[in-house]
Amino acid sequence: LGGLAAGGAPLAAGGAVLVGGFYAASNAVYTVDAGHMAIKYHRLSGVGATVYREGVHLRVPWFERPIVFDVRARPHTMTSLTGSKDLQMVNISLRALYKPDHTQLNEIYRSLGPDFDDKVLPSIVNEVLKSVVAKYNASQLIMQRELVSQMIRQRLTERAKDFSILLDDVAITHINFSAAFEKATEQKQVAQQQAERARYTVLQALEEKKKTIITAEGETQSAKMIGAAMKHNPGFLELRRIATAKEISASLALSANRLVLSTDSLLLNLMAGGPSQLDAEYALQAKNK
Repeated sequence: LGGLAAGGAPLAAGGAVLVGGFYAASNAVYTVDAGHMAIKYHRLSGVGATVYREGVHLRVPWFERPIVFDVRARPHTMTSLTGSKDLQMVNISLRALYKPDHTQLNEIYRSLGPDFDDKVLPSIVNEVLKSVVAKYNASQLIMQRELVSQMIRQRLTERAKDFSILLDDVAITHINFSAAFEKATEQKQVAQQQAERARYTVLQALEEKKKTIITAEGETQSAKMIGAAMKHNPGFLELRRIATAKEISASLALSANRLVLSTDSLLLNLMAGGPSQLDAEYALQAKNK
């Protein structure tokens, strides 16, 4: 038994060394995936300031522990109910792309922990939204949406830097007002459209009035000119009769049908008056002169 015990002691020691070596080998190496960075926590010195990028790295087993952060941009969406400058309740939704500052990972872990985004973003987003929206009226939030978004982004970026958080993009995704405000806005738009329609109707009536006056004046002037022409030249009426007969005959010539009509009713009997009648009229006019 003594010899067996003496021979078993080296075997136990060898097994312990083997197990210890396997443990040290398996825990002395760790891997940082792409899009991640790591820092080390040492049991004696605490959180280190060195940042380790993706790849395989060494550590001292039991004494050191890697803390891995996801440094890729991630979205955060939040909805806040706040009041505008004209005391209208606004339900505004914001989407931000954020990531931790990789140069301050040790401070982030020391002060906030790995769930820094859940601790910081809801409070600062709500604070910035309320402070910015309170500077604008409800109508300005709609018409100047880009300006409001830029101001929110500027203030939120500055606020997030206090917690070592970087923002890649900030955008307003949705703005919703109360039902009463939306109904009042719709009624206002309808009233404006009706006013524009009434204004157009008035302008149209004025134009129609001007058109009627101009037409009447033109017809009056035309009647005066025709009367004067007939008074000074008896042949004017005959010329008008010939022009009218010419238009009627041109229209009948283009027709595919054959028509048998009275020339007197269509003003086509141009010789009805005859040359003698015209000569008599000219003679009568000369005698009067």
